Amino acid sequence: MSKLLQINSSLFTDQGQSTQLADLFVKGYSEKHPGTEVNTLDLSSNPLPHLDGERFTAFITPAEERSDSQKAIVAESDKLIAELREASAVVFALPMYNFGIPSVLKSYIDHIARAGETFKYTENGPVGLVDDKPVYIFAARGGAYLGTDKDTQTGYMKTFLAFIGLTNVQFVYAEGLNMGEESKAESLKNAREQVAQLLK
Repeated sequence: MSKLLQINSSLFTDQGQSTQLADLFVKGYSEKHPGTEVNTLDLSSNPLPHLDGERFTAFITPAEERSDSQKAIVAESDKLIAELREASAVVFALPMYNFGIPSVLKSYIDHIARAGETFKYTENGPVGLVDDKPVYIFAARGGAYLGTDKDTQTGYMKTFLAFIGLTNVQFVYAEGLNMGEESKAESLKNAREQVAQLLK
């Protein structure tokens, strides 16, 4: 049975354009693969704490030496990592805020990036420990940044995902959403066509 992990990070939750594109893909994927189990994380509705010294220390403290509060912190991270490992594919709904990824998504990344769990360091550099699987990223932007140095998201997401072992990454972009109604309509139309292509 297929398991999809959908990670939403729009401030507008299910009304965000990135979320709606991701939902469109997940609906089509589920129809194509009957019985698909979908696990949705809405990081805006249920944000994770930002990484701080207490949480980082909990992650690196040996298991047998952790306090009860540290064990609770690690358990939350372990659950997120388990969900990622168990997924057959991962779907990110990714809006752009102030030229970067949403802070709630960065918090998620900080909770799953753990040495010895999702990556390890070797004499030849870091090695990802998560089994590779398809990752689909639906990126919605108010302006047009693809192919410019203002697109900080694409490189960052590819770099991080590869760091933990996920290299099969595909993007669908909806840009220019705040550049007039005509631009918005055309961009969303093109993005939906890309979604349809992915589902073939």
